Amino acid sequence: MGSLDDIINASPFLSFHRDLVQIESISGNESHVGDFIVNFLEERDFTVTKQPVDGESSKRFNILAYPASRSHPEILLTSHIDTVPPFIPYSLSRVDNTSSNDKKNIRIAGRGSVDAKGSVAAQIFAALDILKHDPSAPIGLLFVVGEEVGGNGMQAFSKSPSFNPSPSPYHTYIFGEPTELSLVAGHKGMLGFQIVAKGQAAHSGYPWLGQSAVSAILPALLRVDQLGESIPVEKGGLPSSEKYGKTTVNIGRVEGGVATNVVPAAARADVAVRLAAGTPDEAREIIRRAISNATGDDGESVYPDFAARLEAYSPQDMDTDVEGFEVITVNYGTDVPNLVVHPNRDGKQVKRYLYGPGTIFVAHGDHEALTIADLEEAVSGYRKLVEASLRR
Repeated sequence: MGSLDDIINASPFLSFHRDLVQIESISGNESHVGDFIVNFLEERDFTVTKQPVDGESSKRFNILAYPASRSHPEILLTSHIDTVPPFIPYSLSRVDNTSSNDKKNIRIAGRGSVDAKGSVAAQIFAALDILKHDPSAPIGLLFVVGEEVGGNGMQAFSKSPSFNPSPSPYHTYIFGEPTELSLVAGHKGMLGFQIVAKGQAAHSGYPWLGQSAVSAILPALLRVDQLGESIPVEKGGLPSSEKYGKTTVNIGRVEGGVATNVVPAAARADVAVRLAAGTPDEAREIIRRAISNATGDDGESVYPDFAARLEAYSPQDMDTDVEGFEVITVNYGTDVPNLVVHPNRDGKQVKRYLYGPGTIFVAHGDHEALTIADLEEAVSGYRKLVEASLRR
């Protein structure tokens, strides 16, 4: 019975995934893993273009690749090459601590092993497998930077007339994220903003000489925190839907004041809303009214700042018309809303699929990992999606 390392070394696919995970690529530092992917694809006769992100002099770049035999791909497999911090080294273990080499029993861990280098590796090897049997298949690969910090990589691709022309050559987009090998019918929308409170500093022994921004912001925080799950729509709450459930609110960061013996002159809170229905503009109006009601219409000292956070999009519905997959919805965000989908130049209906190995429940955590079996199954899943798109 071979060692776990021997199992990885014997598989070009698993070895490639290992090499990706071993290269640290926290958002902003994606160039090394990008160069590794570029070299790998060029050695396999892909035409590869680097698209600079954050200016022509930036070391950060997106990767667009397609077979040298095809200059106009029609199906685009895409995922992101950046990860959240901190870097966690690649490692192998057995799930149940036995000596079994069953692929369902071998766990691959490390930062990005799931989110989303598992998808990147599986998409590349699915494309290679299809091209081996059909060298003229119109497949393209797009790997972007910055998905974990606002999506500036996909936004750069989307806004470029040369990379994302209108009308579009693409009739199918296949996005890679951890979906537990299910097709995703859609994900919630997103609205980020800050609640800002202004006060007046004073000595804490004489608080009546000042105005506490922390005291002022507390009623607004309490009200906003209840808008999603506790307050019904008819009483001013945020909307829900049958498909996505309730809108959820997370007050992720609160800060204020400078010292315990100083009345705080300023306070602010960062808020993330996962929209189950409606538009960001509709949600903004609900939030404005809620904060105004909670603070006695004091719009000068306590107010929402929607310009402080640019994340804003409605729920994203995806296609699920390929048989053989379980179908789910998810609450996390993706690069899907960052891609402007232009009409296809051939008049074909544009499809968007979201699929990938691993679960979001371990992504971003200290124990990010997936099994070899799930990783290999993702290659088959991506191949199935591409083949269905080719037939259509």
